[in-house]
This record gives sequence, C-alpha cells and structure tokens, in this order.
Amino acid sequence: MKVGFIGLGIMGKPMSRNLLKAGHELLVYDVVAAHVEDLVKAGAGAGASSSDVAARAAVTITMLPDGPDVEAAVLGPDGVLEGAKPGAILVDMSSISPLVSQKVAAACARRGVEFLDAPVSGGEPKAIDGTLAIMAGGKQEIFDQVLPLFQVMGSSAVLTGPVGAGNVAKLANQIMVACNIAAMGEALLLAAKAGLDPEVVFNAVKGGLAGSTVLNAKAPMVLARNFAPGFRIRLHQKDLRNALLAAESMKLALPLTSLVQQMLMALMNHGRGDLDHSAIVTFLEDMAKTEIRKGATGGQAAD
Repeated sequence: MKVGFIGLGIMGKPMSRNLLKAGHELLVYDVVAAHVEDLVKAGAGAGASSSDVAARAAVTITMLPDGPDVEAAVLGPDGVLEGAKPGAILVDMSSISPLVSQKVAAACARRGVEFLDAPVSGGEPKAIDGTLAIMAGGKQEIFDQVLPLFQVMGSSAVLTGPVGAGNVAKLANQIMVACNIAAMGEALLLAAKAGLDPEVVFNAVKGGLAGSTVLNAKAPMVLARNFAPGFRIRLHQKDLRNALLAAESMKLALPLTSLVQQMLMALMNHGRGDLDHSAIVTFLEDMAKTEIRKGATGGQAAD
C-alpha cells in the first residue's frame, strides 16, 4: 500500500519507520527538513508538501501536535485536500478536539475523501516497538481498509464510534493517565516523607490492585530522575484542556481533570513544559520540599 505520512516528530518518526519495515511504500513530509531526511535515508520518498504527499498516496496519515496544526496541514494552502483524489483516505492520528476532527471530516466529505480520527496511546516507547493502542472513529468499511496499517503501528486498534469518537476515547485515556501519575506522586511522596525507600514501596504495590501500566512505566523514570520526554507536559496539558472544553459543552464537571490541568499549567510556567509528563510529580515535590528518588529515605530536599 502506498502511504503518505505527515508529521515526523517524537511519535510520527518511529511510526513511519515501522510502516517502512513492514514493506509499505512511504512518502513523508514535515516542516522540519531534517526529519524528512532521516526517513529518506531509511527508504522513504520525500514529499514537497502535504498536498504533494496526498496526491501520490492512497492513504495519508497525519500525526501533528494539535488541532490548529491539523487544520493547517489538511485545509490550508498546499494542504492534504488540495492534493487528495476522490476515494483517497485521510487518517488523522493526532490527539485533538473531537470538534476539530468533525470539522476536518466534513471538509473531506465535500471533496470525496474518506476520514478517520485515530489517536494513539503509549508514548514514544510503544511507537518505537509498534505496540500503540489505537482508538478510531469513522466508518467500519474505512477502518477495515486501514486496519493492516494500524496492526503494524499498534498492538490494538478499536473502532469506538463515528468520526470524533476516537478523540473522545483518547481524551478519556489522557484523563486516566494524568490523574494516575499525580496519584502516584502523592503516594510515593508519602512513603518518602515517612522514611521509606520509594523504590521499595513501588515494588511492594505494583503487583497489587494499585499496579498499572502507568505506574510501571512512570515510577522508574521518577525514581531515576529521568524526565526525558516520551510525552511532553505541554502536550498533555493540551489534551486535558480539550477534555475540559468538551466536558463544558456537555455541562459535565471533571474536578480531578481540572486540578491536574492546573498543575500542568503551573509546570509549563516554570519552564518544564518539554519534560516528560512523569514530571507532574515535581509540582507535588516542590510543595513538599522532597524528591522521590531511588534509595532515598526520610525525605530529600528538592531543588
């Protein structure tokens, strides 16, 4: 299958590599030329623009930071819809507002282009090893056509409903992840302040009901003080903002989501927006004047 891929950042680059490894003919485009060059060296073809990629591909995938980026890449000058032919498929794997997904889908329909919103969960590690969780919204028959591509990039792919449903499911996922990380931070801070080694407490609880994929992935990063971004705080803040806006439109209160979103905003204002979202715990550490650190007991002053 000839596939176009637009957006070669932390997630898009390894996802593209997995499509190449699976034998798909790949055309790529990114506003950062160096990212395109990396994929060309791996065997991809280079597109001159989003429009050029879409004109030459049966399926075009976009993986971009936020809704305005998707709108620019699809609806703007030299965008996907300037090049895509009727019957082509656009799969937006970005995490954006469901309302933006529906707007883009309506524009695609007017041009005879099929659309799926299919955001992912798993961060950079799962993008690299091809085990992302993919949550899609759109028509069953279009999902079925694209499923072989999803199976290369992810370990699970679920059609959750019509267009926009994929991003609703992703927002639900992001709420659970953010609140999980914040709760982990509070729990391990309690252990540290009580004089316990947080690593020992982590190992004690991870096999019980408190254990989770989030805990297993993020606690070791915190304990090692490794906040290299797999998924950036500023992007998680964007997701929670979109969740709160969607909730507001439905007159739905999400108090825990709102609280963690404020924590993320504070971290961004302290210059930590490009750290991994495991650094949510540093907001709590600042208040406690204590770090969650491997081998530390009795509490250790944070910087």
